[in-house]
Parts: sequence; structure tokens; C-alpha cells
Amino acid sequence: MDDMLTLSYRRAKAVEYAHRWAYFRNPDYMDAQGLGGDSANFASQCVYAGSGVMNYQSAGGWFYISPANRSPAWAQTQCLYRFLVSNDMEGPYGYSTDSKGVLEGDLVQLAFQNREFVHTLVIVMICGKPTPDHILVAAHSSDADCRPLSSYSYSAARFLHIEGVRSRFPV
Repeated sequence: MDDMLTLSYRRAKAVEYAHRWAYFRNPDYMDAQGLGGDSANFASQCVYAGSGVMNYQSAGGWFYISPANRSPAWAQTQCLYRFLVSNDMEGPYGYSTDSKGVLEGDLVQLAFQNREFVHTLVIVMICGKPTPDHILVAAHSSDADCRPLSSYSYSAARFLHIEGVRSRFPV
């Protein structure tokens, strides 16, 4: 790990990507809508736009090469969470926080009807205090851009702050 560079997460790039593709599908990536939802896949694309670095470890990594060659963390909400909060190798990393600890380009994951967290949203704007009424998100599955977090009916929310990016090379 000593040969790793610690880089800034480019939040503006992540948000720009989210706005660009919120209502469309980037043809460079699969559309996971038919596989249970596209929200984590879309969120990973946004985080990649802001980080520029994937983690190609076969076990526990975070990468997308093709629909048949991608990590579970790329397109599954729970796996994406585990990767981001535990990653100490190459790629983006972060930590779980509350709504006061997030910035634009960070993620929100929602649980519905007391179930596990199954939906991932990208924070694209915070208008004032970081409350559900003032946190605006972009998402796939139910495509949205600049949608207030408070407009979702959820039983629990967890917030993920992307702290930085580790890379072997400058990005």
C-alpha cells in the first residue's frame, strides 16, 4: 500500500455524470434494470466518473469490464456499501455517516418496509441544511434527477461519504 497515491474524489465529475445519464443509459455499460434494478450500477458509474480508478481484485473488488465480467460491488447495493467502507486498496473509499456528513457526489442507500438496503442514489445537490427535503438525488430504476430525498417512501436511509481515491498512478 505504500506505493499508492491518495487522490481527491472529483465530486463535480460525479455529479456531471449523474445529470447526463439520469434519464438515459450509457451504452458503455449494461442496463441492470431487468436484473433487479439499475441503481447501484448507475451509482457506480457516477463514482467511477469522480474517481477514475477501479479495483480489479477478483474477490472483493469494484470493477466493470463487460456485463459478464464485473464485480458484485459494481451493481449490488449491499456489496457496493461493503466495498466503499472497507476498501483499503486501489479505488474509491469512504465511510458511513449521517445526512450532515455528506456532500454532492456522495451516495444514499434506502431500505423499504424494514427490509435490507436495496436502492442507491447519488446526491447531486444540497440546498441549505442537509435534510431529506434539501438533499436532491439522481437515480436509476425509477429514473430521477434533482429529486428530493424526502419524496421517497423509505424505512431507513444510510449515507456514504466518499473520502478519496487510492491509485497506483496519477489519474
